Amino acid sequence: MAKKTVATLQTTSKRLTKAIKMVRSPKTGAYIFQESIMAPELVDEFLTKK
Repeated sequence: MAKKTVATLQTTSKRLTKAIKMVRSPKTGAYIFQESIMAPELVDEFLTKK
């Protein structure tokens, strides 16, 4: 599976990161992309869980 963090977003109060991961759909078997904006510390946890 390809995993990639693609952007770092800067706001006035927090530093946020947008993470995108590719996962296989259980219904069709095709790959879909899940996107999430989170704190940089949580990116590794997001990418490792299925």
